[in-house]
Amino acid sequence: MANTITFFRIVAGIVLLFCPVFSPAFTVFYIAAGLSDMLDGFVARKTDTVSKLGARLDTMADFVLVVVCLIKLLPILSIPAWLYAWIGIIALIKIVNIISGFAVQKKLVAVHSLMNKATGALLFLLPLTIPVLLLKYAAIVACAAATFAAIQEGHFIRTGRE
Repeated sequence: MANTITFFRIVAGIVLLFCPVFSPAFTVFYIAAGLSDMLDGFVARKTDTVSKLGARLDTMADFVLVVVCLIKLLPILSIPAWLYAWIGIIALIKIVNIISGFAVQKKLVAVHSLMNKATGALLFLLPLTIPVLLLKYAAIVACAAATFAAIQEGHFIRTGRE
């Protein structure tokens, strides 16, 4: 069941390619994809069907959704240079976290902290706010949360806590 939900997210992501940005259809498929992302892991844990295949499908579904959203949104957004710089700094912190996770724990470490989950929720909501809120204001909130989450993630990796 969980893998079916994840597969739905892949299909919903592909369907988004054919929907005009911010149209009702785009919004419905985007929200459905986001809800399926929350639901598939929950269902897998509750039904004791967590699997490597499910984890791979989940990663693939996330990748499809992110790439499709970038394809659809980047051409229509006016993103200020300071925002690109801030996103670059967050990415750099995350790269350092990956490297330090390998150095400290000898494996790829995925931190599922409350702040990382909150950041994911804010990033998911970001495209939904664009029609009603200037991007720079919504992005400040999302980037501030992402910066804190990335720094906290690095601390958790280096101290072995989660």
